[in-house]
This record gives sequence, structure tokens and C-alpha cells, in this order.
Amino acid sequence: MYGHDVLAPHIDRADNACLFDGQGRQYIDLESGVWCTPLGHCHPAVLQAITGQSARVGHVGFCWSSKVVEQAAERVLSLLGFTGGSCVFLCSGSEAVEYCLRAARTLAGADKPLLTLADSYFGAYGSAHKDSKDPWLRFDWLGCEPCPHDGPCSDACESWQSIPFSQFAGFLFEPGSSSGMVRFPPVKLIQAMAAKIQGQGGWVIVNEVTTGMGRTGKWFGYEHYGLSPDMAALGKGVGNGFPVSVAAFSPPVAEHLSHTPVPYAQSHQNDATGAAVVQAVIKAMEEQGLIQQCQDLSDVLLNGLGRIKKKFPVITAIRGRGLMIAVDLDQETFPGLALRVQRDLVERGYILTHRSGTGTLRLDPCLTIEEEHLRGFLAAFQTSLAESLESWRPDSSS
Repeated sequence: MYGHDVLAPHIDRADNACLFDGQGRQYIDLESGVWCTPLGHCHPAVLQAITGQSARVGHVGFCWSSKVVEQAAERVLSLLGFTGGSCVFLCSGSEAVEYCLRAARTLAGADKPLLTLADSYFGAYGSAHKDSKDPWLRFDWLGCEPCPHDGPCSDACESWQSIPFSQFAGFLFEPGSSSGMVRFPPVKLIQAMAAKIQGQGGWVIVNEVTTGMGRTGKWFGYEHYGLSPDMAALGKGVGNGFPVSVAAFSPPVAEHLSHTPVPYAQSHQNDATGAAVVQAVIKAMEEQGLIQQCQDLSDVLLNGLGRIKKKFPVITAIRGRGLMIAVDLDQETFPGLALRVQRDLVERGYILTHRSGTGTLRLDPCLTIEEEHLRGFLAAFQTSLAESLESWRPDSSS
């Protein structure tokens, strides 16, 4: 839908973390688009992959093979530790999650639900979008941190006892985005859930659409949990703004699916251009050392936000891994403050996300952002907070 936010600038061009409107005004993009550009906007390697591959062959249909698709598949599977497995290239993160869910139900039976966490988001359509309890058991883990019990998760915990593990085809895990709120479930809980499911022959599926491609300071968010997943859905950053996603499968899953194919087909499945982009993104991230750079820039941003928090108690929490960061403002005392600050920062030339209906601001800058832009944002954020609080008056429109 267009025209729904009169405050949104009309962007004419972009360069790395910088966006420019029709009047040439610069904005620092602290969202990476919709968290999609770990290499920044208009990265030359991505542009070259798009134009170069499209000039040779961009689309041949899923009945034919292409060398670039095979090469990109090998790179993705190697990164995931799925060497010898298989993957399919699709168009969106929602689609990749949906494909993995269909694979799990193809193998385990369509009537078996999956275990997941209550605050997860998996997609815009299909079974991944359903909030009903039919395809899921959505476990509310927020009471698990801090854990009231010593040692590993066990039947000594009533919450753990409430989970009917024997019913599940698998465990679908989103490692930290929490529907945009940036929450990180306890390691021991996730490890215990994965071990229980895999121990009874079920599958662990990781949704890395948001947390993948270096966003959390590692290639994939599940690496913070020491998991060995069976399936992975990649999107957003894997195409650096180009609409491509990947559903990837470990060798055992790929072997099963070779005998029982997933009932799914769409026009742009395994398109050569998308595969070329994925290959270019991985290569650029390796050559530029962006995993380490993400960690270094994360220190700059989190430490700076921590210093601001000490000056402004209105900041109630800061949560982050790598360059996936959320800042909570006191919504009860200052309703609408977060939205006001976000709008003010746009006027100052910094674009970030406000989580609608909450006091949460979210930052997901590209891994290639210049340190000076982060320090400029920190200064602008502190000034915006100070001025907003000094002139505080509740805004009914917020």
C-alpha cells in the first residue's frame, strides 16, 4: 500500500547505509531496508551478479538445471554444515519457511503439529502464517527467564511437563527476532527442546530469515545455541535486497525427501539470477570479513546505547546480538514517546523501526555501515530523547 505514511521520504537512490530523497537529502538507514541488506544498498558485487547472470540466463524453469544454481547450493549447504544435503531457491523468507514446514509434514504426516515459541513470526501466508493451535503448539517461554530451576530442563518443571513432545513432527525455532521484539530464549531451554524432538525422530527447523547472514554476529542465529538443525529457511539478507530465499536440508532429510518429494512448485523456483546473487552475497561477506565487523560495530552501538541508558532512565531495556538491537522506552509513563522519537530521528536523517503499539525501537543496520554513522546516530538519539522529554506532552495521535 502506498501513501499510508506522509512522513516517509521518497527515496530516489542509495549507497551502502545512505538513502537520498528527491531533494538530495541524506538519511542513514538503520533498518537495512526491511532488514534485508547486510552488504548495504547497491553493493557492486550484487549488482554485477544481477546484471551478469541476467545477461546470460536469468530464468529457465524448474525442469532444467543450471550450473550457477548448483554452485550456490554447495555454498549455502557448506555454511549450514549440510554438505551432501539439498536446497531449493525460492523468492521470499515466508516461502522458504512454508517449504520447510511442508517438508516436515510430508515426512512426519500432515496431521502432526509442530512445537514453536509463542512470540515467533514465520511468514505472511500459508500454514506459517496461521495463529491457530491446529498446526502448532506455541510454548510461552517468557516465564523461563530467569529460570527458577537449577540444572537442565526436566519434568521437575511444570512448564516443561506441559509440553506433549510425543505429538510433534518437529520444532520450528526463530533464534531471536521474536516478531520484531528482539528477545533471545534461554540456551538450555532451546537445547533441551531440540534434543527431545530429535531424540524421538522429529526434525529441528531453524527460521534464519531475519537472524541469518551475519545479523547476530555469527553466520546464523542458531549457532548461539549450539544446535545441529535438520532444515533451515533463509531469506532477507541472503539476497541483499534481491527477492531470493533458500529452504535447505541436511543429508538425512534430503535422502528422505528424494523418495517423498515435497508437493510444491512455483514459477521462479531455482532461478539462476537469484542463485547468482546468493553466491555473490556469501563471497562478499567472506572477503570483507563482515562477521567480525558485525561484532566490532555491535560493540560500538551497544556500548553507546548503554551510556545513554545511564543518563535516561526512560530507557527500560536494551537487547541485542550483533547488529540486531532493540531499545525499550517507558511506554506506561510516556505513552507514544518511542513513536515521537522515531519521527524526530527521521527529521534528523536517521531511519529506524518503531514496533507499533509498543515502546520499542529496533535497529538492524547493514554490516558495512561506517562507524561514524553509528556515532552520529547515538548523538542524535541522545539529543532527541533529551528534547522530547524536556517538552513532554502526551500526543493523542501517538
